Amino acid sequence: MTKLEEEIKRRRTFAIISHPDAGKTTITEKLLLFGGAIQQAGAVKAKKTAKYTTSDWMELEKERGVSVSTSVMCFEYNNHIINLLDTPGHADFSEDTYRTLSAVDSVLMMIDSVKGVESRTRKLMEVCKQRDIPVITFINKLDREGMNPFDLIDNIEKELDIQATPMTWPISMGKTFKGIYNIYNKQYLRFNTTDKSFTPIDVNNINSPEFINLISENDHKKLIEDLDMINGAVDKFYYPLYKDGLQTPVYFGSAINNFGVLDLLDAMIKIAPEPQPAPAIERIVAPDENKVTGLVFKIHANMDPKHRDRIAFMRINSGVFTRGMKLFSHRLNREIKIANPLTFMAQDRSITEEAYPGDIVGIHDTGLIKIGDSFTEGELLNFTGIPNFSPELFKKVIVKNALKSKQLTKGLNQLLEEGAIQLFKQVLDNQLVLGAVGELQFDVVKFRLQNEYGADCNYLPYSIAFAYWIKADEQATIDKFIYENKQYLAMDHMDNPVYFFRGNWEVEHLKELYPKINFYKTSECKEKDRI
Repeated sequence: MTKLEEEIKRRRTFAIISHPDAGKTTITEKLLLFGGAIQQAGAVKAKKTAKYTTSDWMELEKERGVSVSTSVMCFEYNNHIINLLDTPGHADFSEDTYRTLSAVDSVLMMIDSVKGVESRTRKLMEVCKQRDIPVITFINKLDREGMNPFDLIDNIEKELDIQATPMTWPISMGKTFKGIYNIYNKQYLRFNTTDKSFTPIDVNNINSPEFINLISENDHKKLIEDLDMINGAVDKFYYPLYKDGLQTPVYFGSAINNFGVLDLLDAMIKIAPEPQPAPAIERIVAPDENKVTGLVFKIHANMDPKHRDRIAFMRINSGVFTRGMKLFSHRLNREIKIANPLTFMAQDRSITEEAYPGDIVGIHDTGLIKIGDSFTEGELLNFTGIPNFSPELFKKVIVKNALKSKQLTKGLNQLLEEGAIQLFKQVLDNQLVLGAVGELQFDVVKFRLQNEYGADCNYLPYSIAFAYWIKADEQATIDKFIYENKQYLAMDHMDNPVYFFRGNWEVEHLKELYPKINFYKTSECKEKDRI
């Protein structure tokens, strides 16, 4: 086995997804804590504390107490390199999460045991299914009174249309929570209520008097009944189904109490896939190919406000990346020397000498690089999987001081390239329109325009329901459609035509009126996205 193949097998690159307040940021920090990457976990901002989570570094995130950007964290555990991408939990920032999912090989899904599957989780799972991403589930907050475990399994299967297979099983819940039994390892993780610690105990015989005394006769009887039902009615774990995104192994625990986190981390090592082949328009790229390739999936400016810097995040798809190497950008038609590549621990960064498939590398950028850029050692490749999604909210943007128009344009273009917002220019009057998936996204853009670019702006309401990209077999068909519908047409940042719909009724009307025009929910205009 070559050095490259060995390093590929050591890598695990995954994202964490959840509904807000399901405990995603807490589990992120506990994974880092057990991996030895940090010495003390932070806390989500409370009313009387100045502490914030390790992954929430942007000023506005501190003010709001929510994650609004994807943080990249790398650490080593049990001779494996973990690349963990902590995605925004807030629904207003789903688009950043969608792009992040293009850079991972698997996903950890957090579910609140009290609330079960929630709306944000459903939406994110739709994206995972579109990309066939394997998902491991962690049901959190077992120390609270929550739903029955079987109801939770049933809830996952019905709401998310995926087989759910328990790998561990809780012994009671809430105030009487005793711990978790690992079905496959035959180990009991005892929850110590006094100090909220845990004790792993091997269970050679589940019916032994010693084990029964540990958990009580009633809890033992209930556990045996539950395990019999699991064996008889629940699908067993089958790796090919998990790998194809059709089955999710389920783990129970309490992240805030560190409970069940080690089982989860061990599972990520044992069953989560190593770096996988990456699809490009031209061909599929295998990770063990010798030449370096990579895809930029995220850009963020001013990570360090003192230096006003701009960092492009690139996932290495193949080869051995080394500091100082030159990579070719086909969009720019030029080579770029990566002199000081970065690896990250949230806001902390360090220079890296080399990186392997699955690793995330930060590139200092002067404004040339864009999200979706492919880098190679010369071959013409364009990696796919980072489209723009149809926005759900729209606002016209106007600068307060006309003398700051250049700053507004510069700021919007840079925030657009970071993926913070979508920008459209109306065909009829060149009015700038911002598209987002939530109100908070507009607040972040306004905040950053004022604080980073000196462009104070106002928003004007724009009553549009949604926007779809348009495409036809012949350009003349597109030109005719644009001419006859100027008042509702706009161009995106790549000069692709987009129609602003006022409601579902208009979609059906236009499809009848213009049968040669196709409408798409994403900018990639793939057949599966056609409406």
